Amino acid sequence: MKIEWTARASGDLARLFDFLEPVAPDAAVRVVQEIARAPNRLLYHPRIGEKLDVYEPREVRRIIIGHYEMRYEIAAGTLFILRVWHSREDRDFGPEA
Repeated sequence: MKIEWTARASGDLARLFDFLEPVAPDAAVRVVQEIARAPNRLLYHPRIGEKLDVYEPREVRRIIIGHYEMRYEIAAGTLFILRVWHSREDRDFGPEA
């Protein structure tokens, strides 16, 4: 199994860093690094995240990393990281994730 970040998920990481960096540069680096490393544990336990039935028949799941939510899809031996955001953000991406 391999990990692949979508353009949207990569953009989410950049957006989170840009939001945090002006007020807490060290925290911005630490948070983004923690989020970027999180999918590595999914390589051993890919179905550990909560399954999101709204995406059926796709296998989309989510994990929580501190105060952040990461959505990912398992397809064809690949973990696609779909989106990342802070849990206080008002996000409803719907089935297109």
